[in-house]
Amino acid sequence: MPNIASRPYSQPDASRLAASGLHPVLARIYAARGIQEIRQLEHELGALLPYTDMKNIGEMARLLADALEADKRLLIIADYDSDGATACTVAMRGLREFGATVDYLVPNRFEYGYGLTPEIVQLAEARKPDILITVDNGISSVAGVEEANRLGMQVLVTDHHLPGDELPDAACIVNPNQPGCDFPSKNLAGVGVIFYVMLALRAELRNRGAYTTKPEPNLARLLDLVALGTVADVVKLDDNNRILVHQGLKRICAGRACSGINALLKVASRKAEKASTYDLGFVVGPRLNAAGRLDDMALGIECLLTENEEQAYSIAQQLDTLNRERREIEADMQEQALAALEQVEVSENHSLSLYDPNWHQGVIGILASRLKDKYHRPVIAFARSNNGELKGSGRSIRGLHLRDALDLVAKRKPHLLQKFGGHAFAAGLTIQENHFEEFTAAFEEIAQSLLTPADLERIIESDGSLETPAMNLHLAKTLTEQVWGQGFPQPAFQEKFAVKSQRVVGEKHLRLKLGKADQVFDGILFFHNEPLPDWINAVYRLDVNEYNGSQSLQLMIEYWEEASKG
Repeated sequence: MPNIASRPYSQPDASRLAASGLHPVLARIYAARGIQEIRQLEHELGALLPYTDMKNIGEMARLLADALEADKRLLIIADYDSDGATACTVAMRGLREFGATVDYLVPNRFEYGYGLTPEIVQLAEARKPDILITVDNGISSVAGVEEANRLGMQVLVTDHHLPGDELPDAACIVNPNQPGCDFPSKNLAGVGVIFYVMLALRAELRNRGAYTTKPEPNLARLLDLVALGTVADVVKLDDNNRILVHQGLKRICAGRACSGINALLKVASRKAEKASTYDLGFVVGPRLNAAGRLDDMALGIECLLTENEEQAYSIAQQLDTLNRERREIEADMQEQALAALEQVEVSENHSLSLYDPNWHQGVIGILASRLKDKYHRPVIAFARSNNGELKGSGRSIRGLHLRDALDLVAKRKPHLLQKFGGHAFAAGLTIQENHFEEFTAAFEEIAQSLLTPADLERIIESDGSLETPAMNLHLAKTLTEQVWGQGFPQPAFQEKFAVKSQRVVGEKHLRLKLGKADQVFDGILFFHNEPLPDWINAVYRLDVNEYNGSQSLQLMIEYWEEASKG
């Protein structure tokens, strides 16, 4: 059973924030998320970290400006997830605004795998580009950059992934996580990095007098894409990323999003004017990702690139169909995985490595995420690729940096990993099929050395209890208007409630009346239709229920356990 724990917070920070005018509950919530000063909550673009702090960005802007003046042919090399698709679209839209001759190429994950490989470089050569620009990849593409150099193509790398021991010999690399980069935020998504490059390029062109007789491109028009890629890639929403997401959502809600984002919201029956980080992460992002998982991410990129609303909606419908297919495949794979784990004493393992020859390569990342959530252990799921290889996708928990753990495996067993890369919580890798058992043992050994039994206990964090007067519609609306996400979680609270009444709605949800002190609150518990006991300890969120044009407070129950009476 999970443990419920209240997030610790600094009382001096909370008091300082409250003295600045914040609601006391909000002050406590923000203090628990590391906010110390009210200025950290600024959402205006002027509060963004300056692009000049990023290593090599001035040089990249100069190289791109030179390329524009010489009318060189540019080719974007994208990744096949939502971050890669949005980064590619930002690069395409931005560079076209600057007058570039630019096209894109996104690898099909099933044929070519991830990143700027030598095979992708050879494929790119047929387009006759002068310059290759990577977005959301490239920092580990040592062999691919070498091949491009051999063929006479200049490579500009924009990425945010962690570098390996060797950097590629590119003409320029912009990555906040590369050695020697002092950019304060290491959490930019790939789309955030290329957006910063566009800011630097505009400044370089301005200095060259490009806008003395014409207006500058308005790069704020790209922020809807930046917000989508940032949220969908599940990077930490630090102060800087929250500004990018807030500004992007502001554009979406104001009806100024690109046709593709509007279409993806429409096919999911979501209203653009009420878009939230939830919609970006769990509605738009998965539909966009479905293209790269099951088909070709070029379909998703075209959805974001087109200015034609009818075309965007037609593509969005295709993406929605792919996403439904993805969910069916995922459900089957999860059922197979759970059946396989019935033969394993999971509690004795610090990690889980799973493989089935029938699993779909494009869905193993989602499967790993679901199993990680269920068992609270690092999980790597494998699917069969080509030439006797297995492609693995991993998800991790706090306490085990997944990319670093794989690096330890590679150092101890150099023959096991053909390639790998990623972040603290997500990574990808390739091994030989006949090495699966050996890899499983090696990864488990690393996990046991890095994780304690306490790390493997699932903890549900809350923001403590709420005084009854604070449980109101005004606070619920205030909370829903904020930007929440990875590393900056949506507030949840913990209370003991008397279950006054309960009824099943929609065959699988419980509509509740919950009593606290002398008040009764409406509540909803999704995907649960079995009766609750008379008293429960619950972790819940304040939610705004809209019905027939009116709004009311409801408590959205996220976790419950039986409690003693009174």
